[in-house]
Amino acid sequence: MSSYLLTCTPAHGHVLSLLQVARHLLSRGHEVSFLTSSRYAERVADAGARFLALPAEADVDLDDADGSFPERAGLTGPAALRFDMSTLFVRPGAAQLAAVQAELDAHPVDAVLTEPLFVGGALLQLMPVHERPPVVVLGIFPLGVRSRDAAPFGLGAMPIPGPFGRLRNAALRVIAERAIFGGVQKEADEMARRTVGRELGGFVLDWAGRADAYVQFTVPEFEYPRTDLPATVHFAGPLPAVTSTAGVPEWWPDLDGSRPVVHVTQGTIANSDFGQLVLPTITALAGSDVLVVVTTGGRPVDALGVTLPDNVRVAEYLPYDRLLPLVDVLVTNGGYGGVQQALAHGIPLVVAGQTEDKVEVSARVGWSGAGVNLRTTNATPVQVSRAVERVLSEPAFRANAERIGAAMREADAGRALDRVLDEVSAQWGRTRSRAGGAEGV
Repeated sequence: MSSYLLTCTPAHGHVLSLLQVARHLLSRGHEVSFLTSSRYAERVADAGARFLALPAEADVDLDDADGSFPERAGLTGPAALRFDMSTLFVRPGAAQLAAVQAELDAHPVDAVLTEPLFVGGALLQLMPVHERPPVVVLGIFPLGVRSRDAAPFGLGAMPIPGPFGRLRNAALRVIAERAIFGGVQKEADEMARRTVGRELGGFVLDWAGRADAYVQFTVPEFEYPRTDLPATVHFAGPLPAVTSTAGVPEWWPDLDGSRPVVHVTQGTIANSDFGQLVLPTITALAGSDVLVVVTTGGRPVDALGVTLPDNVRVAEYLPYDRLLPLVDVLVTNGGYGGVQQALAHGIPLVVAGQTEDKVEVSARVGWSGAGVNLRTTNATPVQVSRAVERVLSEPAFRANAERIGAAMREADAGRALDRVLDEVSAQWGRTRSRAGGAEGV
């Protein structure tokens, strides 16, 4: 039996994903502590893990960032990216590290498992190996490892093969690291020097690729190929979907296979403005020979504020394990978990997400051929109508979704994670022995 500390930025999707990891580890008999916002204390306790609260300086409400930081509202483009990286992720890093170190002093663990936006993890892995446990990154959104074959993370730029693509990537990297994020990088390096006595050793957004191990929860078929991928990166397959407890609505028998089913959702967090995707989809497909199934992500059905066409069915929540096998196209704003759930069922997609990591998820959908990337957050009915028609009429989209889905169904994320943790444990013992021997010379 081993002991693990999971650390997570206070974001709903991140916490839910890491709780899946926690449940798996607990089922294997390991001890698990979970460090995040006190807002998630009950969820952590329900999962069976030991809850640890982030200090106030690190307890940023990422689910309502505009409410926490009114000056953020209205920012777009590079200004918004800089604000988020500096205020939401870099600045909490020192307080995150202090909380981690206090816990490790009181309760040593075999490894710290974290996600890439927890900058305290970046600081921890800078410390000498004899002063810390191994740091294992959990890739719960698209892979952000620095590579000559891929553009910098966050730009949503698909790879271009060959020398021209590498030249483009290098140029974009200079722009991103020196122009867009130059100030953020300076701030992160200064914080690292204050807390651990050395700079980060590279771009702040790339730190996860320098961790002791990086477990990416997807399959290679849904990730950009990289000829320089570090040996520390391991593809595990997607995290398994959580079994739904939602009941079925009275209209469920309408899903009888008599016409194609198009499901549209904006998830449970980015659903304050249904005008971004849900309402344009309803308008686009009104009167067409498809059944449009809408989930409001927990908001009241009447929050849609429109008279529903005859071919639209709505519910606050639906049991995805029962719904997805009946869906022909998923229209989504690009949440990583939902997209991978759909692909695991071989469902092609229409994606409209250009914020946070959604821009990278959407780009991978388009690159893989498993769907249409609308390259916008605010879709128009015309865009949605044309995209859904393409996905339904061109067999290549479903074929590519099936290809990726087959690889996902063969993967076992829990088993892969177990294997990596075992390897890290063995390697760490050898590394610390060498480090101890070197210190004694």
